[in-house]
Amino acid sequence: MRALLTALKLEMHTGLHTLGSKLVILAPSLLVGLQLILASVTAATAEMSGNLFGGAGFEAALANNAWGYFVDALSTGLTLLGLILVAFAAYSLAFDRDTGVMRHLVIRRLPRPVLVLAKLLYFHLLALIAIVLLLVVSYGLSGLLWEFGPVVEDGFELISETEIRQEIALGLRLALIPMPAAIALALLVSVLANTATQAVSSALGLTLALDIFKTSLGEAANYVYARYQPSLLDQSYLQDVSRLVRGYSDVLVDERLLQLNTWVPIPALLLFVILALVLVNLRRL
Repeated sequence: MRALLTALKLEMHTGLHTLGSKLVILAPSLLVGLQLILASVTAATAEMSGNLFGGAGFEAALANNAWGYFVDALSTGLTLLGLILVAFAAYSLAFDRDTGVMRHLVIRRLPRPVLVLAKLLYFHLLALIAIVLLLVVSYGLSGLLWEFGPVVEDGFELISETEIRQEIALGLRLALIPMPAAIALALLVSVLANTATQAVSSALGLTLALDIFKTSLGEAANYVYARYQPSLLDQSYLQDVSRLVRGYSDVLVDERLLQLNTWVPIPALLLFVILALVLVNLRRL
């Protein structure tokens, strides 16, 4: 335990002075901020056109409700965060091996598996900080540009704010569950790669390949952790929440998929971590 704490402190000290750590934390929130500002300009233009040509109504009311934009921002931010974390996790361990940092730490009596676990914990800490900042920026800017409220049509409340908050909380929780598995896979690739460049390209390539081909796997995709992660080809529950909070009633919620979303990423995470811990001892430094 002492060795793990020492390695984690070293990771945190190094992270304070590297651009990569700052990029992981800040990039998703900056992109989301830009997305919301552009969406506000687009919505304002559409509202003006609707007022001029008599198109105002339920769609105009939806355009002024902040919940949909908030969920869209979360989806975009988590997609970018997942990709950046994968790239940074793959790069970090391989770079330490390439530059001799890992050899030096091993000589100082820090076991290789401990170094892998320290990086795993550090990347989760970065992810936590980035997610908190993303939530603050998304919620604050959405509330500043639009108004939070229930979805109402012709005086009838389609979905209350309490229900909206519950759906968003569930969607966010389910979207975050696969993230540790994605980070662990990147570390495993980093252990196996020969160079830092190869590690980054392989980890990103594998992540994007899982995203692209999950649509071709049919029912088998339900047992792949990437199926439930916000991504470029998004099939996560957070994507459904984006429609639910806008009052659309054509969203079908499959309770079985929600259960699989909760449990499928866990064995994947354990498998990737165990393989990384075993194989790191077999690699030459």
